[in-house]
Parts: sequence; C-alpha cells; structure tokens
Amino acid sequence: MACLVLTSLIWGFAFVSQVQGMASMSPLFFNATRFTLGAISLIPLLLWKRLRRCRESGKTVGAGNREAGDGEHDMIAGSALSNPLIVGMICGVFLFAASTLQQYGIMFGRSAGRAGFITALYIVMVPLLAYLVLRRAVRMMTWMAVGVAVAGFYLLCITDGFGSLTLADCLLLFTAVLFAAHILSIDTLGARVDALTLSFIQFVTTAALSWAGTLIEGSMDWNGAGQAWIAVLYAGIGSVGVAYTLQAVGQQWVPPTRASLIMSLESVFSVIGGALLLGETMTVRGYLGCALIFAGIVLAQISAQPQTIGGEQDRKTGSVNAIGECDRKTRKTESR
Repeated sequence: MACLVLTSLIWGFAFVSQVQGMASMSPLFFNATRFTLGAISLIPLLLWKRLRRCRESGKTVGAGNREAGDGEHDMIAGSALSNPLIVGMICGVFLFAASTLQQYGIMFGRSAGRAGFITALYIVMVPLLAYLVLRRAVRMMTWMAVGVAVAGFYLLCITDGFGSLTLADCLLLFTAVLFAAHILSIDTLGARVDALTLSFIQFVTTAALSWAGTLIEGSMDWNGAGQAWIAVLYAGIGSVGVAYTLQAVGQQWVPPTRASLIMSLESVFSVIGGALLLGETMTVRGYLGCALIFAGIVLAQISAQPQTIGGEQDRKTGSVNAIGECDRKTRKTESR
C-alpha cells in the first residue's frame, strides 16, 4: 500500500512541476520534453519485461526475437485495430490533446491544487461518457457521484456567478472530458494490448506531436528548459518511470478497489504540493469544493467497481479494469 500512496504523491506533486515549468517554457515544448523523457524512462521496464518473459518461457533471447517476428506477422495479417502500434497511436492522439489542453489550463491558472481537482473530474466523467457515447448502463450511485462532483466544481470555480468561471477552469474541465475519452479509447481499442507497450507508444506519439507543435509555433527555448530542468525531469521521469514502477509493485498486493481509491489521493496531494512548494491557498469555499469533488470521485469508483468497462488488463496508461478505475499514468504524466 505504501507504494501506491507514494505513487499518488508523485503524481499529485507533478502538478507543481507543471506549474513551475510554465514560468520559462511553452506548454507544447514542456510536454515535448517531459513525454520524451517519460518514454525513455519506460525502456528499461520494457527490456526487463521482455527478458523475464523469455526466461519464463524457457527460450533464448534469439527465440524470443523470432517469436516477436511471428507476432508481428500475425499482427499485420489481422485487423489494423488489433495492431498495438496503431492502437497506441490513436490513444496517443487523445493523450496529446488532453495533456496539451491541460498544460494551457495550468499556464493560465497557475494553480496546482485547482488543476489537480478539476482534472480529477475525469474519473466521474468516464461512466457518464460511456453512457452517452457507448450506451453503457450507469448506476444510480454513479449519478449521485456526478451530482456531488458538479456541486464541488461549482463551489471551487463559480464564486460570483458564472462570470467568475475563468478560461483556465474551462480548459481544465474540457481536459477532464478528453482524459475520459482517452480512457474509453484505451478500453475499447487496447484491451488486448500489453499495458506497458501501449503506454510507451502513447508517450512516443504524444512527444512527437508535441515536438511538431513546438516547431510550428517556434517556441523551442532551451534556455527556458534549462531554467525548468528540475520540473521537466520530475514530470518526465518521476511521474512516469518511477511512479509506473511503484504502481506495478503496489498493485500486486492491493485489491483493485482499494488501489484505485488510494491513487485518487493524487488530487489531494496536488493541493498539498501547491501549498508547500508554491504557497497556494484557497478560500473555505474552495476547500469545500475540493472535498465534494473528492467525495464524488470516491463514490464513482465504489459504485463502478463490480461493473467492468471492458477486458481485464493491467492498469496505468493503458488500462481500465472497471468504470472509473483507469490507467492514469498517461495522465499524468497524470499528468495526468
């Protein structure tokens, strides 16, 4: 359980690094560098997993390579949507859209805690979007969770009529919708794809699109990146490679329901991180709104646990075992 608490802490504090990165970098350039580092940080895990599979099967590395080649042949022969590369790229496009919008929301709002809680609404939106798009049944408690979370959003963001709703709040709210769509795309397309492989392809896709956007807008500033190198390293390596490993270890000992609830603490840690490292504060109304959003998140996960959204799969950036229980790594990346 300690591994999962530490995972949620790393992801929560990643919002702080995202705020700090905006002091000297553009959103696209920041995402380009951190997702590149995130993809690189997964390479040792991919190699270790491949080696372990070879050992477990009792085959040599050479035989493992031949087996991979056969798998690639079967993959090409099958449907394009069963190809891990294509699935990963499609999910990566959703991740790119969500993470880019999130970073712009953070740039305009400059609040780690506020961004953490508004983004966390994606957990509530997953079953709602599944109902609207895929016509999947939604339980009464899930609707209650949505109502509680909406009330929390109102208290947090709408302090003096709807005119007080900021551009940052709107961007982050739409970010939550995109992250929910990202999760559903993983569930619909990636049920048979290895979660770690899917994560890697998503990060590479998101990094490539972010680099392309950076070049188009001409925002590549290595001096700025040098000023924010700690934030970039933390958001790239800490919230991806390190947190992913801790999650994989922790979930071997903790049941899925408890694991998803523990990792919901990410939003709480974003507020703590913002207060400790950025000196952020909220009004009593704001903290009450955060509490209601968190209550809605917990209700959504508890009510959805018995009901699966798709095939069973490993969690994190690539998997959803139940409605609301999703792979947030790519969230994060986050955060994510």
